[in-house]
Amino acid sequence: MVTKERLLINGGNPLVGEVHVSGGKNTSAAVIPAVLLADDVCTIENIPDIEDVHALADILVSLGAKVDYEPGVHIRIDPRGIDGWQVDYRKAKKLRASYYFLGALLGRCGRAEVAYPGGCKIGSRPIDQHLKGFMALGAEAEERGGIITAKAEQLLGTDIFFDMVTVGGTINVMLAAVKAQGKTVIYNAAKEPHIVDLANFLNSMGANIKGAGTDVIRIKGVPHLHGTTYAVIPDQIETGTLMIAAAATRGDVTITGCIPTHMEALTAKLLEMGVRVTDMDDAIRVRFQQAYRAVNVKTQVYPGFPTDLQQPMCALLTTAHGTSIVQETIFEQRFRHIDELSRMGAQVRVMDRTAIIEGVAQLYGAPVTTTDLRAGAALLVAGLMAQGTTEIYELEYIDRGYEHIEDKLRSLGADIHREAFI
Repeated sequence: MVTKERLLINGGNPLVGEVHVSGGKNTSAAVIPAVLLADDVCTIENIPDIEDVHALADILVSLGAKVDYEPGVHIRIDPRGIDGWQVDYRKAKKLRASYYFLGALLGRCGRAEVAYPGGCKIGSRPIDQHLKGFMALGAEAEERGGIITAKAEQLLGTDIFFDMVTVGGTINVMLAAVKAQGKTVIYNAAKEPHIVDLANFLNSMGANIKGAGTDVIRIKGVPHLHGTTYAVIPDQIETGTLMIAAAATRGDVTITGCIPTHMEALTAKLLEMGVRVTDMDDAIRVRFQQAYRAVNVKTQVYPGFPTDLQQPMCALLTTAHGTSIVQETIFEQRFRHIDELSRMGAQVRVMDRTAIIEGVAQLYGAPVTTTDLRAGAALLVAGLMAQGTTEIYELEYIDRGYEHIEDKLRSLGADIHREAFI
């Protein structure tokens, strides 16, 4: 018999206290493959203990790298023994970020073969802009039979114009271009904090990247990158999830080790609802002030409201007074959590990419199933709010991106524990 795990939450306890944010999932997912471009050992600090990092480390080892991973502390990677350019199909299917090995291997070996990536099923996430970027740099690139291949005798810097803002495409082209001959300019680049962090990491190895965080990134290719020690930024989405959980439980929580400027879009919406939010240098305090008002939310690329926080935000809005309208503009299947919230008493209608949320007085505990990573965060928030016991199943999604989240919530007063079941 197969033993699995579930989370049990007895809701209704206000979260109170102080909690520290882990290192960023999204920045780790980009920085770890980038180590392939180095000629020597790299140590990356503040790495979170999450399943996506374990999967990335496993891919590195399979390619010939030596990896010393101390979960939650650092990962030390020696890429000098890498002798392969193919990422195993089963390993690639474990996470979306496996496609960053395309740009990294293309930059290192001039060749890459990676199975179409896995990750959460939240809608279409095409890689055509990635391939367009590789081909502009002089590579032959295609996707056939679920396998993506790219190869080039010599990558040559050029101007690349993305047809749409793409975080993954921006990162992959940065990885491929950093050792290309000449100058590459990426137009319509994504501006997320983890793209800035990747640029800073690559620059710490000797790269020449300017403009990260704007829509034009300029890269002057260099022949070699040396080893480095680098600490990744705190997790923007974990910060937001904890802010929403504090508000949802009518609590008083100080979130430390975060970057408040990264949270401005969420902070603005919480303030509009009537939540009290106080920014400090590297901390944010969230506390209950008054009955919450309904608000309208529209997901956008950074610095707009993050799609990764749309789902937990929906959980918070289920008990706000009035009607909230949430528009999802990034992924067309990112309302799969709504059926589970409805099981808990939420009143929500979904029309195409818009959720219409009628606030109710109370959610009620129920057995629910996680359908993707951020849906898991939404169910955590809902369970903390609800009257009675909530059982959350399919925890592997939550474990992909949140480091020991139940321990953090328990430290704030949540009645939550993990248990095995058959």
